[in-house]
Parts: sequence; C-alpha cells; structure tokens
Amino acid sequence: MSNGSTVTEFLLLGFSDVRELQILHFVVFLAIYLVGLIGNLLIISAVAVNHHLHTPMYFFLGNLSLLDLSSISVTVPKSMANSLLDTRVISYSACVAQVFLFFIFTSTDLHLLTIMAYDRYVAICHPLHYERVMNRRVCVFMATGAWLAGIIYAALHTGNTFRLSFCRANAIDQFFCEIPQLLKLACSDSYHSIVSYVPFGAVLAFTCFVLIIVSYVQIFRAVLRIPSEQGRHKAFSTCLPHLAVVSLFLSTASFTYLKPTSSAPSGLDLAVGVLYAVVPPVMNPVLYSLRNRELKAALKKLFGWRLVSK
Repeated sequence: MSNGSTVTEFLLLGFSDVRELQILHFVVFLAIYLVGLIGNLLIISAVAVNHHLHTPMYFFLGNLSLLDLSSISVTVPKSMANSLLDTRVISYSACVAQVFLFFIFTSTDLHLLTIMAYDRYVAICHPLHYERVMNRRVCVFMATGAWLAGIIYAALHTGNTFRLSFCRANAIDQFFCEIPQLLKLACSDSYHSIVSYVPFGAVLAFTCFVLIIVSYVQIFRAVLRIPSEQGRHKAFSTCLPHLAVVSLFLSTASFTYLKPTSSAPSGLDLAVGVLYAVVPPVMNPVLYSLRNRELKAALKKLFGWRLVSK
C-alpha cells in the first residue's frame, strides 16, 4: 500500500492532559479490558470443552466471542499504553493495521449476528428440519463466508482510506484510528474518491439489518403460536440475548457512522467511540450468560459452582 501523504504518524485524542486522570483512565480501561477478555475466553472455553454445546448456536457464539475478544484487543491496549506513557502518538503503519483489523472484526461481527438470527429462525420456525438445514458443513461454510466477507470489506475500505493524502494536520479526534475521523484530515480533492464506497457499506449494513428484522418477525409469530407458556419462555430465552446484542451493536455503530462529524474535538465523539468499540465486546458475554441455562451449567462445570456463583 503506497502512502501518498507526508504524514508518518498520527496523534490520538487523549482522555485528559492531567496525569492523575491519565492514570485513572489506564486503570478503568484495564479493568474493562480484563472483564471483556475473561468473559469472552470463558465462553470460548465452555463451548470448546463441553460436548453438549457443540451445536450451531454455540458454534456461532464461540465465533462471536472470538471476534469480540479480538476487537477490544485492537483498540483498548494502545489507548491504555498512551495514557500510561503520557503520549498520543500512533505510527502510520500501526494506524493502518488498527483500521484494517477493527473493520475485519466489526464487519464480520455484523455478518455473524445475521447468521445467528437465521439460525434461531430455522430452530424455532422449522424445528423438524433444523439438523438437516444447519448441519456442521453448512455452519462452517457460513462462518467462513462471514470472515471472508469481513476481510474483503476491511481491505476495500482501509486501502481506499489510506490511499488519500492527509494534508489537514495529523490529530485524530478519537482514542483509536477511525475512518470517519481520518477522512476529516484528507485533502478535499482526494476525499471524493472514497465517496463511492460509502453507499456499499450502507447497503451492506442495511441488508443485514433487514434480514435480522425479517427473521425475528417470523420468530415472534411462531413463538406466539406456541400453546404452552413454558415453551414460549424457552423459545424467547434463546432469542432475547441475541436480540439485545444486535440492538447494542447496531445502535452504537449506526450513531457513530451516521452522525455528522464535527470539525473540533468533541467529548461526544469520544463517548460514542467507547460505546461503539468497547462496550459491546464487554457486554456480550454478560448478555448471553444471564439467560442461558446451558451456558451457565457449562461454566459451572468448567470452573466449579462457587467461582461462578460468586
């Protein structure tokens, strides 16, 4: 990838210039990172070692936890290191890598959430055909397709973003390298070369959103026709965590990329960046484990009743 600009490094937005607050930011982000790290590793371990969880739903959940673990590892450690070392610098190559990897994990996350909605649709609306439709080969094919689509999408956007010339300083108004903030630094004549790729991303996200909505409309219609209250409760218990994860991810991501970018550093941009890049990977393990009895049982078996109950 050729660098047509003279920029060799970028300056990330710091949470504070006060040393005590920088240390506080490091401690808070370290705690959040450890919670996300441990939570997602627990789910991956539980799914891997428990044979009762070797089903399509938990196969996709393990992939989702891997994505969340990777996503939070791309952005948070660098921000923590900058606060600890009292610096804002990130090299050009590190910024490219951060954008590329973050886009891979977030776009694959969206594709995987769409696949998980389809999995719940087949399980609830066509239970007799579930094992045939969602067999192991199909699940691996879907997961691989989601990862490949994420890699292609990330390469497309990263390549065309860093093909631009950056001639408006090098200070990024976010705690990690983010494409909307990078575009604010691009030269105006080069900016139009990337506009054609924005509708592609919007169409992709909207298509996934529509597929998820259609799946859940069919699911709720099928669940409401279940005669027993216990059956309806069981069906809803497998869908509500996924619906909560989808809502959290889409609401924060949509607000980040659809809101107009300001020309000056904004506390709102920083807060939205945290909500979008940090909160979902940390909350997803909590949302899935709270209402999932099978996952709770697997975690208890893995680490013992006292540790999990505490």
